[in-house]
Amino acid sequence: MLFNRSFQRACVTLAAAMLPLLAAPVATVAHAADFRSADIHPEDYPTVLAVRHMGELLKQRTNGRLSIKVYAQGSLGSEKDAIEQTKIGALQLVRVNAAAMNNICEATIVPTMPFLFRSTDHMRHVLDGPVGDDILKSCEKNGFIGLAWYDSGSRSLYTTKRPIRTLADAKGMKIRVQQSDLWVSLMEAMHANATPMPWGEVYTGLKTGLVDGAENNWPSYESSRQFEVAKYYSMTEHSMAPEMLLFSKLAWDRLPAADQQIVRQAAKDSVPYMRKLWDEREEKSRKIVEAAGVQIIQVDKASFQAAMKPVYDRFITSPQMKDYVRRAQETK
Repeated sequence: MLFNRSFQRACVTLAAAMLPLLAAPVATVAHAADFRSADIHPEDYPTVLAVRHMGELLKQRTNGRLSIKVYAQGSLGSEKDAIEQTKIGALQLVRVNAAAMNNICEATIVPTMPFLFRSTDHMRHVLDGPVGDDILKSCEKNGFIGLAWYDSGSRSLYTTKRPIRTLADAKGMKIRVQQSDLWVSLMEAMHANATPMPWGEVYTGLKTGLVDGAENNWPSYESSRQFEVAKYYSMTEHSMAPEMLLFSKLAWDRLPAADQQIVRQAAKDSVPYMRKLWDEREEKSRKIVEAAGVQIIQVDKASFQAAMKPVYDRFITSPQMKDYVRRAQETK
């Protein structure tokens, strides 16, 4: 029954996404004058605003011929739904966390790895350079054109019943994770019980005790109001898994080369704008949850880092993946 309901929901979402394309003339679809983009975050979230900014750049640079309509707040379904719609060309653009692509485009596992980046500046230098470009390009064979990396901050654990200060405190706790094998493995390395769950169900899961905690960045923790039910925020900062902006390869291949270049440049030019918004939003979100009485716990980070070797052994296996990790770590 659950499968039937999920399948029906997916069908309705896909049908809604396809209607404008089916009704449009072939030439309009081919030139994609009004690109459709999906995001699970709220209307005022930095990723949503950044893609809208990219749309404004496209309008300016093409005299209104190209534009973007962003469907925020998960109105076109979960990240998984949006990825599937983008692959088949029902959507042209999707903004997702890199972890959501791990089972589709293997190289995206690298920037998702725990404790890979030493700082925000290090992460930005890696993703703005050859390593980031190579990972984006590697997704083309899977049906996606990687356009840009956006920030997603540092992800930390937050819990409902008791704080986590050391690795031992996480043992046995049911922690919500993204629907990603790597994220499950990461939590298992902490001896927690990983519980994959769609983002839209996390607040209820925390409130009802279905899960004991979750993990995310300051803006997601705040904007989702999860801080109301999970008031212990433990600064593990175990991942800086970035956001990805992806274009459907099916839709991309219909664009003239000149338009492809315009879209690529507009995406790149939206990155500094997104990062400025992100830094401001991160500071604002932290102040909001602090004012609400959330306890912020400094953790024994070394104990968490030391537990991650099995995760690297399991997921970083090919020479190519090891090379990405090495190059990332060597980036100054």
